[in-house]
Amino acid sequence: MLKHAGAFSSFSVNDLQQAKQFYHDKVGLAVSETAEGLELKVDSGPKVFLYSKPDHEPATFTVLNFIVDNVDDAVEQLTQKGIRFLQYEGEIGTDEKGIFRDKERGMAIAWFADPAGNILSVLQS
Repeated sequence: MLKHAGAFSSFSVNDLQQAKQFYHDKVGLAVSETAEGLELKVDSGPKVFLYSKPDHEPATFTVLNFIVDNVDDAVEQLTQKGIRFLQYEGEIGTDEKGIFRDKERGMAIAWFADPAGNILSVLQS
C-alpha cells in the first residue's frame, strides 16, 4: 500500500537554533527553517525534519546514519570541527577514534551526539 508513498524521517531537539548551528556548521548539511522546525537536506536522500519539543528526551538508539565512503576520513573531519565520538565497550567496542570495525561484514561505524543528545553515526559499508 505505501510502497510508492513519499517518506521522511523526523526527531525532536530541545533547541532549534542550537541544532541549526550544529547541523550546518559542524556536520555541513544544508539546513532550512520552516514554521514548524528545521529541514536537513542530505544529498542522496529525503529531507530530515527536526522539531522542537520542550520536554525532549534523546533516544537511546541511533536516529540518523550518514553513509560515507571512508569512515576514518569522516571521523577526522568531524573531530576537527569539534565533534566528539562516543566510546563503547563490549560487543560493539570502539577504537581510540570511536570507530567500531566489523571485519566479517566489512563495515565500520562511529557514533556521535548532537547538542540535544540524539545519537547519529557515520557508516562505511
